[in-house]
Amino acid sequence: MADSGAALDMAIEKLTNAHRSIREQMSQVIVGQDEVVDQILIAMFSKGHVLLEGVPGLAKTLMISTLARCLSMTFARIQFTPDLMPADITGTDVLQENKETGKREFRFITGPLFHNVVLADEINRTPPKTQAALLEAMQERQVTVGQSRHVLADPFFVLATQNPIEQEGTYTLPEAQQDRFMFKVYVRYPTFLEEREIARRTTSVQSDKIQHVLSGADILEIQKLVRQVPASEHVIDYALALVRQTRVREPGVPDFVNEWLSWGAGPRAVQFLLLGAKARALLNGRTYVSPEDVAALAAPVLRHRIVTNFAAESEGINTDKVVEELLKVTPSKEGELTRDPRLQKIFAA
Repeated sequence: MADSGAALDMAIEKLTNAHRSIREQMSQVIVGQDEVVDQILIAMFSKGHVLLEGVPGLAKTLMISTLARCLSMTFARIQFTPDLMPADITGTDVLQENKETGKREFRFITGPLFHNVVLADEINRTPPKTQAALLEAMQERQVTVGQSRHVLADPFFVLATQNPIEQEGTYTLPEAQQDRFMFKVYVRYPTFLEEREIARRTTSVQSDKIQHVLSGADILEIQKLVRQVPASEHVIDYALALVRQTRVREPGVPDFVNEWLSWGAGPRAVQFLLLGAKARALLNGRTYVSPEDVAALAAPVLRHRIVTNFAAESEGINTDKVVEELLKVTPSKEGELTRDPRLQKIFAA
């Protein structure tokens, strides 16, 4: 037991050092956005994918490409356009002559999805059939071309971006497809001091030498370590309480949920809340999960899995406001959570 405990401590120390090194490397190029970077890393260590949303010019693409440079893994950027076809990202069968036999036969030529880190830039600018090809790869970690299935690289991590202000000529991702993303992360405007630093750096001579911090084997090891972190029954119940309270017209659901939502989150939200909380605990040097870890990730996990109705939109209520109210009415302490009469209906349903 002592040896296993020492090995775990060493693994956590290695992870926290890697986390610090990645932040240091990225700070050479990216100013601020620490929370966004942390959420991307949590998703990667949890074997999840991330959808980033933000207005143009917030360095979403630069952030992802810089992160890829910190990792000793293959990287591909796909610029999604209205004329992009599924074969353009998955690959296709090509008829070639076999020099040994002289016969012509089909050979599969891999597409950009066959890399470890894939940047799907402006995913909402491509038609649904191409979006679906990407989402099959995200969910199944394989692509189907003709009658053949081709397994993707491992680890495999998709970071997709979309612009919320230009809707002309775009194809909005349906809620069911957004559910494949572990997090939906908002990239917000920088502070005054951050924007001043951005202006200084980008208008003068700068040189950055990004070094590799983690390899593919390291990522796989961390992903296994995340799943070994124990979560108490109380933490699991807390995550369940948050998710089950989003389901409209169910017993014990708060009044504001019935008033503002037309649809709630499914079981995948609970899975991602717990996995993300475990990864966050490790990044903070802990071998246990706390309710605070779950609460910290409630917004990026739930904001694209719940759907507001017309009444909420007319009042200016968005999904983040709903999550904020949920956190207020859900006790994080064990005794309070299980004794709450309303939440007892949630657990009994």
